[in-house]
Formats: sequence, structure tokens, C-alpha cells
Amino acid sequence: MTVLSEQILEAAAKRPEGFLLAAKQFLALGKRDAVDQALRRLAARGKLVKITRGRYALPVRSRFGTRPPAPEVVIAQLNREGAQQLVSSGAAAANALGLTTQMPVEQTFLARTRSQKRYVFGKQQVTIRPAAAWNFLLADRPAGQAIRALTWLGPDQASAALPTLRSTLPPEEWRALRSICAELPLWLAELLSEADPIPLEVRG
Repeated sequence: MTVLSEQILEAAAKRPEGFLLAAKQFLALGKRDAVDQALRRLAARGKLVKITRGRYALPVRSRFGTRPPAPEVVIAQLNREGAQQLVSSGAAAANALGLTTQMPVEQTFLARTRSQKRYVFGKQQVTIRPAAAWNFLLADRPAGQAIRALTWLGPDQASAALPTLRSTLPPEEWRALRSICAELPLWLAELLSEADPIPLEVRG
């Protein structure tokens, strides 16, 4: 193993699980081509895990063996980096809110991006796909999850699920959801208004 590779691993070991490594972080150690080559070789030897193009992570080692970093940890880091806002998919949101028992086969997150991306975690893949701006309203608050869950269910199933959602969402989350109706797709705004016809400004 080259000195450059050892220096990269030493630096990576000081980072938390799921920290994404890129060549630009190590340019103080060598030229870009040399760093890129070192990262590729470390991944080929299993010393690093390639997550996506140009991004790597240190594998997690325990008494049970070696595994890639947990996808949710990497996604949380991407959110902290602020390069793109990521939120759970409609299917995952519906499951989290108890509106469906269906578990997504593949983890999917929505992003303010123009193209779809895939991240690989061993045998597990995570898809990040573009979505309309209203999917990011209220982010991952329960009210934000409700927006994506209802949209994923579609008009008919969403209508049937609304009584359950109305009774399980905390009052402040339901009010937050109702307060942004004007920014939602028309069918969803109408559905929410029918479920709770009293204007927010009339409430005591």
C-alpha cells in the first residue's frame, strides 16, 4: 500500500460512519490523478466502499464482520452538506404514518435535482430522484410526510386514508398541513379542505 493510500485511510478513520470521501479532500496529500487512483485502488481492495461516482466511505467493521455504512447515515450527511435537500419518498412516508403496511423494496429519496442518482451500499441500492417543489414543503415534519404520503396514495386511496391521518397527526401538524393548501396540487388541496372545511382564520 502506498504512503498516499495509508494517509487517506488514516484521515478517513477519524471521520464518523457514513462520511463521504472525495478526491478534493486530499489534494494536500498529492496530485488529483494520484488521489483518484489511490481511492479507486482502496475501493478495489475493500478498504473503502464506493458509494457513487467519485464518492467513497470507510466500511464499518465489527465483531459480526464488515458492512457498508448505513444508507440513512449517508443521506443525513448529504442533507447536512446542503448540496441538495433530500426527503423520504411517498411510500416511506405513508409507511411511517401508518397509512400502509407496504414496505418499499428499494429505499428512495426525493431531491431538488434534475436527474436521478443511485447510491450503492453493498447489495442495497438507494435511489434519489427529482420531484416537484411542493414535496419539500415542511420537509420531514409529520405534516411534510403527510403531503408525500397522500400524493403517493393517489386521490381515491388518499380520501380513504384521511380520517386515519386526521386522528393521528398532532393538531399543530394538521394545522401546518392545512396552512399550505394553496401550494399543493389542486386535487390534494380540495381533499384536505373537504376533510376540514373550517377556515383556519375562524378557529379560536
